Amino acid sequence: MLEFSLSSAAADTADTPCVVVGVFDGAPTAAAAALDLASGGVLTRLREAGDLSGKPSATLVLHGVAGVKSPRVLLVGLGRKQEFDRRAYARACADAGLALKGLPIERATLWLPPVETGGQDPNWCVRTAALAIDHACYRYTATLKPAEHGAPHLGKLEIAAGADAQRGLDEARAIARGVAFARELGCLPPNLCTPTHVAAQARLIADEHPGVTLEVLEREDMQKLGMGALLAVSSGSATPPKLIVLQYQGAGDAKPYALVGKGVTFDAGGLNIKPTGGMEEMKYDMCGAAGVLGAFLAAVELKLPLNLVCVVPSVENMVDGAGYRPSDVLHTHAGITVEVLNTDAEGRLILCDALSYTCKRFAPVALVDAATLTGACVVALGAQASGLFSADDRLADELLAAGTSSSDRAWRLPLWDDYRVQLESAFADMANIGGKSAGAITAALFLSRFTEGTRWAHLDVAGTAWVSGRKGYATGRPVPLLVQWLINQST
Repeated sequence: MLEFSLSSAAADTADTPCVVVGVFDGAPTAAAAALDLASGGVLTRLREAGDLSGKPSATLVLHGVAGVKSPRVLLVGLGRKQEFDRRAYARACADAGLALKGLPIERATLWLPPVETGGQDPNWCVRTAALAIDHACYRYTATLKPAEHGAPHLGKLEIAAGADAQRGLDEARAIARGVAFARELGCLPPNLCTPTHVAAQARLIADEHPGVTLEVLEREDMQKLGMGALLAVSSGSATPPKLIVLQYQGAGDAKPYALVGKGVTFDAGGLNIKPTGGMEEMKYDMCGAAGVLGAFLAAVELKLPLNLVCVVPSVENMVDGAGYRPSDVLHTHAGITVEVLNTDAEGRLILCDALSYTCKRFAPVALVDAATLTGACVVALGAQASGLFSADDRLADELLAAGTSSSDRAWRLPLWDDYRVQLESAFADMANIGGKSAGAITAALFLSRFTEGTRWAHLDVAGTAWVSGRKGYATGRPVPLLVQWLINQST
């Protein structure tokens, strides 16, 4: 992740390897006007020649501009001034980050105009800029051969803003660390990122932060607790399951908030094995776990005045003679029996035991789970919004607002009892799938049975947690949404 700081320098006199300035389509920004004046009208001549449009996503790098101290000027199109809202601001920051990632520099300084609509204060602007550029500049290196003589990469970002934006900078540092943590876990190959490795990463969080404690429940512990669903999913793997429990005490004896994340470090589908072509992306099936761990880390870094619990059931879902089968009936921690109709609907099985355990042990103020749960959610919402399910209108509204504010949006889908008939079973209290229709909804309804009496929401991040393709990365979502929600609960 990048190092962030605030700068009070002027764009034309800043001592920085690269000046980053926004340009409106048809109107100058204050920083662009200062550069134009200092350079004797270079920007004006570029605009008149048609080389500088100011349209969204347009970028232009200038070298050795007379009258400007920095050797490079990166101009970023902002679009029309009257249409410059929070979405356009975040998009411009991402465009700047992509351009900076390709430059051989280690430091840059950013000047962007504030968003004048929607009441976005300097803290929001600084945080959004820092996180968007940090996200765009991410590089995965964990399993790559180190470059012997590689070009320098951006490591430090200065943002032109006043001291009244310090809170935004502090929040950006913490959230960026949480996002980076989640992305690294998500991107690691499954032979390295096993349930044991996820537990070890949780141990690093606990060891680094006073006030954080860690428990790791082993197979024998889960057997004593009656977690038959979680154990069934892990039964086909030689890698032992882990139930990871992190606790942070920031508010004395107050009841905690709780985060639960699906941690299937590789999902072959079990006996309902997945088809070839895409199975390699099932290393990302633990991105819900990575997301809640990253959000927990950011909350602890911010020292939020609340108590927080993070529970991660982590397993592999593999194919083996000892594995569970379609038509098996599983006994869960909650005492509810489940008929397995598809072993590839495993995420809800590990989550149901983790959710009921969290509710019974901690009685949280509110509980949010995150999971790459259903392909149906990807069909419904694509890669833009996470699916949000909750029977609690206030909790749903809080999460939707946090997603909008953090540019990590969610969209609420129904959780109506009308769909419960699809989960009926002749041989158990319920089935683990509800058929072809409304798959994301029936999956959420399945989970809801294990959180009764608790304020609960479910985030289906199957479409948002990673970018598909051979060069795609984990995104770190929903870390920004969850951290913003926790910040809002603590104020």
